[in-house]
Amino acid sequence: MIRSMTGYGRAQSVIDMHDVTVEIKSVNHRYYEFNARVPRAYGFLEEKLKAFMKGSISRGKVEVNVLINNLNGKEVNINIDKLMAAGYVNALREANKELGLEDDLTLSRIIKFSDIFNVQKIADDEEKIWEYVQTVAKESVEKFVSMRQTEGLSLKNDLLEKIANIETILEKVEEAAPMTAEKYRERLLAKLSEILGEKNIDEQRIITEAAIFAEKIAIDEETVRLRSHISQFRDLLETDEPLGRKLDFLVQEINREINTMGSKAQDVEITKCVVDMKSEVEKIREQIQNIE
Repeated sequence: MIRSMTGYGRAQSVIDMHDVTVEIKSVNHRYYEFNARVPRAYGFLEEKLKAFMKGSISRGKVEVNVLINNLNGKEVNINIDKLMAAGYVNALREANKELGLEDDLTLSRIIKFSDIFNVQKIADDEEKIWEYVQTVAKESVEKFVSMRQTEGLSLKNDLLEKIANIETILEKVEEAAPMTAEKYRERLLAKLSEILGEKNIDEQRIITEAAIFAEKIAIDEETVRLRSHISQFRDLLETDEPLGRKLDFLVQEINREINTMGSKAQDVEITKCVVDMKSEVEKIREQIQNIE
């Protein structure tokens, strides 16, 4: 199914007292560009997420934001260096005796000496954390891909409409093309009659000139190839694989055939049709920049 490169997905879940949120968003990009924002303590998740997302996304600038909150409140261990605390107490009491001060030492005063505390972050099990994040990321990716597919369907319908417009205009070109040589023959005959007056005009020479002109302006090959490209374009839109680059190449070929028609066909009606077809091609070219 055709998919847009623009998408958004968000999922949140509490797993084993860990509140995990994964948010994914993407915009157009020629290749696959990945960027993740994860909590500082969980930097190891970035490469894992990049590989995980790669399985579902082939093109686009993708940004992933991960939030993890430990709900059991045990993110750190705090220990008190009792020997150092005792050292402070003894030193202060000795000072009291020497200075004759009142001994008003309390726990609230002792804790002001910050170097008696030893704070250590509890090490998380990386595999467990990745298991939690992957579970939530999977749901987020599903929503993200679903949005891309919904937008992709709209793109597909629009592209089918535009390629049908080109096909309709091409039919007009095919109807007008055979008459171009005949119009040239009539113009040539009229011009010679004007110049030569009542003198004999070599009808065979006119026929020969018209035949040479017809060969020169023939666009049969271009119209056949263009119809083939249009058919391939429709077939590609029905495939399930990423097709943005393939469509881009095919549109270049479509544009090339139309340009050749315009340069060969010396006819006002055909020239107008060529301009109209090129206008539709440009619209298609803009749209396929949004396709994965």
